[in-house]
Amino acid sequence: MNILKPQDWTFPVPIAYGPGRLKEIGDFCESLQISNPLLVTDRNSKDLFFIEETSKHLSNSGISSDLFYEISPNPRDDEIEKGCLIFNTGKHDAVIAIGGGSAMDGGKAVCLTANNDIPLWDFEWEQPPPNIDKDTPFPKLICIPTTAGTGAETESTAMVTHLEKGMKFCICHPDLKPSLALLDPELTLGLPENLTAWTGADAMIHSLEAFCVNGFHPLCDGAALESLSLISKNLVLAIEQPDNLSARGGMLVASCLGGIAFLKGLGLVHAISHMVGAEFDTHHGLTNAIVLPVVARFNLPSMDKKARRMSEAMQYKDHSVESFISNIDELLDKINIPKSLNEIGVPKDSAERISEKAMLDSSYATNPKPSSYNEVLEIVSTAISKAR
Repeated sequence: MNILKPQDWTFPVPIAYGPGRLKEIGDFCESLQISNPLLVTDRNSKDLFFIEETSKHLSNSGISSDLFYEISPNPRDDEIEKGCLIFNTGKHDAVIAIGGGSAMDGGKAVCLTANNDIPLWDFEWEQPPPNIDKDTPFPKLICIPTTAGTGAETESTAMVTHLEKGMKFCICHPDLKPSLALLDPELTLGLPENLTAWTGADAMIHSLEAFCVNGFHPLCDGAALESLSLISKNLVLAIEQPDNLSARGGMLVASCLGGIAFLKGLGLVHAISHMVGAEFDTHHGLTNAIVLPVVARFNLPSMDKKARRMSEAMQYKDHSVESFISNIDELLDKINIPKSLNEIGVPKDSAERISEKAMLDSSYATNPKPSSYNEVLEIVSTAISKAR
């Protein structure tokens, strides 16, 4: 397998993969008849090299663009409203969402609401999809991930914080699909060690949780297992050798596969993490990684066959449930994940409200093992005090 060879894939959306492919962004826009895109990123990324590079490549192709960067690590509904105003004031015809998961969530949310008067929360996952006027379709969307973790680049779902409720909700519409996902591993070379670890853990958890979701979905399950295989070979290597382009490429593909896998659903790790992030603005991948061991100890003891297949994919030797959980703990230790939510500022007295909110999250419904409020409260309380 030549992980450094540029390749084009068509499933589940058009994907352009390979080192250096950002320089083709002008050509991609021309082929999609995009002439004035709005670049959407987060506050922490606005001054990073890939923003300037993208603008330069677009300009060299005669394509005008503007930048909207007022997106938080956990995007908020008021920020999306402002992004839509910038989009319409600038008469833009497309969104290029570039950055980590928050940038892509923000960009997708802007796409959902920029060309219509439909309230943002009418696109919430549990609601019937709103009718979209054929004369005013969604803007075209290009997603460019610069971290190897979120996997958000091939689908339309976005997590947005409802400020009034202090909760995260999933919004989407079946008619919004990225016109292109551009995967350039060179864009991840400058990612700091901690973010490489946190986003890499996020990719692993997407695949692990998705594979454990009940139901028959061989496309998602196959993507999840291949993702776990790539992560086991490349995550630690990408942290220890940050300029290793092959490891960076392996992680970027693994992240993308994880995003495809979780179309099947997620579980309690994400249900809890979403609400912690909404309230305390914590990093999503880091929060997931801290919560994972507690949920694994709740879910996996009755899932011997699935634990074995995941363990085999990750090249572990002992495939028992106990050993798999232990190996995951060791991996989290190796990449320096904190051992409790308390260490990242989540207080003990938040456990009850986080548990109540988590049970309203769409990921709670697809957790493979049913859970009562008391069980969720025990999981959250343990994650806050000592997760592993």
